[in-house]
Amino acid sequence: MKALRPISHDERLSVIDHLDELRSRIIVSGAMLLVVFLFCFWQNGPLLSVLNRALPSAPTSGLGSQQRVNAGVGGDLRNAAASMQELSRYLAQVKNIPPGVVKSADSVSRDLAKAGNQYPKTAQQQEKPITIGPGESFTTTITVAGYFALMITLPFLLYQLYAFVIPALSRDERRIALPAMIAAPFLFVIGVVFTYFAVVPPAIHFLQGYNSSHFQVLIQAKSYYKFEILLMLGIGLAFEVPLVLLALQKVGVITASTLTLNWRYATVLIAVIAAALPGVDPVTMMMETLPLVLLYLASIVLLKFVEHRNARRLAAEAGHAAQPQGN
Repeated sequence: MKALRPISHDERLSVIDHLDELRSRIIVSGAMLLVVFLFCFWQNGPLLSVLNRALPSAPTSGLGSQQRVNAGVGGDLRNAAASMQELSRYLAQVKNIPPGVVKSADSVSRDLAKAGNQYPKTAQQQEKPITIGPGESFTTTITVAGYFALMITLPFLLYQLYAFVIPALSRDERRIALPAMIAAPFLFVIGVVFTYFAVVPPAIHFLQGYNSSHFQVLIQAKSYYKFEILLMLGIGLAFEVPLVLLALQKVGVITASTLTLNWRYATVLIAVIAAALPGVDPVTMMMETLPLVLLYLASIVLLKFVEHRNARRLAAEAGHAAQPQGN
C-alpha cells in the first residue's frame, strides 16, 4: 500500500492510482474499526452498564425468592434501628431514667443499623433487560460493541473520506470542506450526548411506566438497546442539519431568506422526521422535535452571517478592482 496522505489538487493520478489509494484507505479504515470493535467487545460490561443507566431501579418483585427475603429482613432491621433511635432520644429527655438505659438503647440502635446495612437495599438494585433464547446475550453484546466502535471511529473514517476526495476540490472548496469535516464529528457527538442525557431517560421512564399497574413490565435487551442506540444515532445525524443547510447555501440552492419564509413547512418536516425516529410516544417526539427546531433557527442565523460576510468580501474585492481605474 502507498503512504496514506492527502493528494494535492495539482497532482495527476491514473485510475489505477485512485483505485489503489481507495483500497488502501478502505483497508486502514477497516483495520481501525476492527481494533476499536475488539476493544469495545473486551469492555462490553461498562458499555452495557452505560446503556442500562436509563432503566429505573428494579422493584423487589423482580428479585429472586432469597433476595426478596434478604431485602425484607434488611428493611425491617433498618426500620427497627430508626425506631430504637427515636426511643433513645425520647428516653434521654425523660427524668429519672438511668443513663445506662439510654446507652443500651443507643447500642441496640447501632447494632440493628449495622445488621440491616449488610442486606441489600431494593432501591439500589439496577434493573437489567431480559434476554430470550440461548444466543441473544452474545449477539446483543456484539451489536452494542459494533455500534460503539462505529461512533468512536467516525472522526477517523470522515478524515479518510475527506483525504480521498480532496484532489477533486479546489483551494476555495477545501477551505469550506475542512471546517465541515472538523465540525461534523463534534455535532454528531453533541447530538449523541444530548440524546443520552436528555431524551432517553424521560422516554424510557414514560414508556416503562405507562399503565404499569396493568402489565408485568419487562424489557427485552435486544429491543431496548436497539431503541436506545438508533435513537442516539438518529438524533446525532440530525444534528448535522446546519452543515447540510450550509452546503446547500454554498451551491446556491437555498438562502437564509428561503429558510425564514418556509419555517412553517420546515416545522412540519421536522415533526415528520421526529416521528420516523424510534419512539412514537409524545414525550420522545417532543424531546426529538425541540432540538431540531432550535438547530433550524440556528442554521438561519448561521446562513445570514455567512451571506453578510460574503457580501462584505465581494464589496471589498470590487473596491480594490475599481481603485486602479480611478487613478
